[in-house]
Amino acid sequence: VEETLKCTTLGSLAVGDSVNIEQSLLPSTRIGGHFVQGHVECTEQIISKSEDNSKEFRLEISMNSVDRNAVIPKGSITIQGVSLTIATVNKRTFEIALIPTTRDETTLGESNVGDYINVETDILARTVLHMMQR
Repeated sequence: VEETLKCTTLGSLAVGDSVNIEQSLLPSTRIGGHFVQGHVECTEQIISKSEDNSKEFRLEISMNSVDRNAVIPKGSITIQGVSLTIATVNKRTFEIALIPTTRDETTLGESNVGDYINVETDILARTVLHMMQR
């Protein structure tokens, strides 16, 4: 639908491109992870990527379209359909750190500086912000 194409990178994919699919949280199961709905809010751009000797892989991501108030240190965020923990938050960017398994078993390890990625912030943070703004 038009909204999906407007808010995501889906329109730039070609036949055969890889995507990440993570199941959303079910209300009938024990809560043991992030609240992921699969509702992409916007796209942001990868500003830098780095890997150090400890095999920690980091992506620095812009905050041009995302609600900055919903991006909090150690908070949840979904990037390209993968739920992650935010490592650091700066004035105009945030960083995520990937363990080798996540880097290797998702498309995030293949991401490059300049790529646009799909972003979904934590639904609990968004709900609280929305209610406070009302």
